[in-house]
Amino acid sequence: MPRLALLVSVVLGALACGCPHGSSKRPYPEPTVAELLARIAATRDGVSSFSASTVMDYWMDDQRVKGGVLVMGTTGSQVRINALSPAGNDVIADLACDGTDYAFIDKNKNCQLTGPCSKDTIAALFKIALAPDDFVQLAVGASPVVPGATGTLRWDAKAGKEVLELTGDDRRTQVIVLDARDGHADIVSSEVKTADGTQEWRIDNTDFTTVKDESQLARRVPGKSRFRSPGEKADLVVEWKERKLDLPLDAPKFQLELPGGLPRCQ
Repeated sequence: MPRLALLVSVVLGALACGCPHGSSKRPYPEPTVAELLARIAATRDGVSSFSASTVMDYWMDDQRVKGGVLVMGTTGSQVRINALSPAGNDVIADLACDGTDYAFIDKNKNCQLTGPCSKDTIAALFKIALAPDDFVQLAVGASPVVPGATGTLRWDAKAGKEVLELTGDDRRTQVIVLDARDGHADIVSSEVKTADGTQEWRIDNTDFTTVKDESQLARRVPGKSRFRSPGEKADLVVEWKERKLDLPLDAPKFQLELPGGLPRCQ
C-alpha cells in the first residue's frame, strides 16, 4: 500500500522534527534582536493607564487567598488595589499609591499603614516584589527589560516561539520567550536572573486576546498572568476579567484618606 506508507512516512517525519505545524522554519522573515526589543518597548510604552476587574490568587497575612481584586494604575507609580471579600464584594484590603507614598487599610484586622511606595511595599503586603509601575506592564502583557540589553535570538521550532537571551549592563541576564506571528510581540515568559544566576523575577502569560483601548486602538493582552519572585510564598496569579486601557485617571483616585484611631498593622 504505497499511499499508506507515504502518509505514515510524512506523519513520522513531522513528529520526529518536533516542529509546529510540521515545519522547523519561521512562518515569517527572521527578525532581529533590535526589532523584537523595539516591539516589546512599543507594547510597554503604548499604554499609560489601565483599570481592571480580576480574580487573583495571592498570599496575604501568610494565607493563600483567591478572590476578586479591582486594580488600576498609571505610569508614575500610581496604583490602587481593592481586594474583595471571597464571600461578597466588600473591600477587605485597600492600597493606594499616589506616586510617592502609600496608604493601606486591612479591614479584616482593622489596622492601617503608611509610608513610601515601592516594590518593597508591595512585597511586604502581598508577598511579591512588584513595583507599582509594573502593574501597568502586567495588565498589557509587557515586560521590563534589563538596562543596556544585548544578546542573541534563537528560534524554538518545537514551540514555534522566539527566544531572546539577553545580558544587561549590570550583568543580569534575561530570557524572553515570545510569539512574534503577524508582527505581534506576545510575551509568553520573561525571566531575569542576577549575575550569580539567582532568579530575580519571572512573568508567564497565556490566553492572549485583543482588546481596544479608549481610542479604539487594538491591543494584544494576556488573559492570565503569573508573576513570581524568589522566596517562599512569593507568587501572584491574575485572571483578567474586564480591562480598560489608556483611560483618564485623575490623582484623587490614588489617594486614600485613613480614618483616625486605627492601630498600625504588624
